[in-house]
Order: sequence, then C-alpha cells, then structure tokens
Amino acid sequence: MAVAKTKLFEENLQEQANLFKTLAHPARLQILQFLSEMKNCVSGDISDDLPLSRTTVNQHLKELKDAGLIRGHVDGVKMNYCLDYEKILKMKESLDKFLNEFQIPEDLCCPQSSL
Repeated sequence: MAVAKTKLFEENLQEQANLFKTLAHPARLQILQFLSEMKNCVSGDISDDLPLSRTTVNQHLKELKDAGLIRGHVDGVKMNYCLDYEKILKMKESLDKFLNEFQIPEDLCCPQSSL
C-alpha cells in the first residue's frame, strides 16, 4: 500500500496544511468574516448576505465545520452557525508561531520588490 506523501511530514505540519487549505477560498474567508461581525450565532440561511447561491454557501459551511472553525446546530427547522472561538484562537496561535519562525536577514541575498 502506498503512503500518501503528506504522511511523510510531521503531524503538526499536516494539520496546519489542512487548516490553511480550508482558508484558501475567498468564500470561506467571507463566511468567517460575516460570522465574526455578527458576534453571535446566525440562524437560518446566510446566503442572503453573500454573493453566492444557497447550495454553494452550504458546501463552504460544511468545509468550515469539518475543519472545526465553525459550529452548527439545529434549532427547530433552522441551522444556527457560529465561530468556534477556541479553534480560531488555536489557528491564530499556530499561524503566528509558524510565521515567527521566519527571520528576515539584514542583507538579503535576492533582490526584493519592497519590504
């Protein structure tokens, strides 16, 4: 049985890659921004507030829910969605730690457009 190439990397890098892949779509970023701006759970169809069809929004909500970035629970006939702030905080800490590992040298070896 062949091993997936991603399995060759440390588990934390695999987790970060999966999380960052989830963020790699503007619709999912906009959904996260929308939920953040609401500051509480949003009930019902949020596609009215986004430039996408209900089906497309639901697919993106599923991706975000699968990644653990949002929570969804049934309230009667409607679905409520809200950010999972614990997971968002972990993601922020992970991204900060990852980016802080990069040190910009004083004398750059390659020309840069601007820093």
